[in-house]
Amino acid sequence: MTSSNIAPIETAVAESAERALDHIGRARAAIGAVIFGQEEVVEQALVTILAGGHGLLVGVPGLAKTKLVETLGKTLGLAEQRVQFTPDLLPADIIGSEVLEEGADRSRSFRFIKGPIFAQLLMADEINRASPRTQSALLQAMQEHHVSVAGKRYDLPKPFHVLATQNPLEQEGTYPLPEAQLDRFLLQIDVRYPDRDSERRVLLETTGEKSVEATQALDAEELMATQRLVRRLPVGDKVVDAILDLVRSARPDEGAPEIAKHVAWGPGPRAAQALMLATRARALATGRLAPSLDDVAALAAPVLRHRMALNFAARRETSIPDLIDKLVSRIG
Repeated sequence: MTSSNIAPIETAVAESAERALDHIGRARAAIGAVIFGQEEVVEQALVTILAGGHGLLVGVPGLAKTKLVETLGKTLGLAEQRVQFTPDLLPADIIGSEVLEEGADRSRSFRFIKGPIFAQLLMADEINRASPRTQSALLQAMQEHHVSVAGKRYDLPKPFHVLATQNPLEQEGTYPLPEAQLDRFLLQIDVRYPDRDSERRVLLETTGEKSVEATQALDAEELMATQRLVRRLPVGDKVVDAILDLVRSARPDEGAPEIAKHVAWGPGPRAAQALMLATRARALATGRLAPSLDDVAALAAPVLRHRMALNFAARRETSIPDLIDKLVSRIG
């Protein structure tokens, strides 16, 4: 880290940044010792949490999505819970419910029993298999960071993050998330197959007598301090303009006609907010104190791909990834 990096930032922020960079470096090393060949996925998941958001992991079974969430929970010192979403899952199964209890004096009263959502890191496995009612209960809590039962408010732990998974293949018996609910996720993280060398390492290191366990690199208080620092990092005018241009150009009534004509609906202001926070978090995660245009380009797809859709006529001509690539090529 050079003095030119620190010059625009007051001393207190610079000192916080030194601690944060050390914590993040240790966290990345600890995660990398357990998760092999998914560097981009690990980076995007870490960016999601550092930015204080929620992530949607999309990938076929067997790509270590569950292992990644467990490893993140252990490494970041977060209390972690996992819920397997099924069609018969009820909101109370996630949020919790009141039970009637009888005291020694035969008096009766209700007691609230907290559900698995009262965790610092919740894995919502195959979220699209639950009914819309159950999905809505979870997503409302994600947005508001509290739940209400029988008119009484119960605050969720701090920090509170949801990493949900979704299988892109089997769609029978599923309830796709509505667009308004997809917008609650800071990033959509596509999990792809590992390369040959990484898969070889998986074979050798996970099928033997011993396996590597995740180690804790920081605790919840240190994580929240880092999250506060992310929001204090300066963002240059060029980066702000690039974010605005990118998001506004992805809408059907704005931007270049060759892109807008294919878009049925596009990202709203929340997408720009997500991209601003995510670029700051990525900068810090890679050892820098201010985001660059490279951060905007790297995070354009994770921020935009679940926040826009093609119109009917365009579905045979192009795809969302192709449109995002064209938008990214215009940055700078």
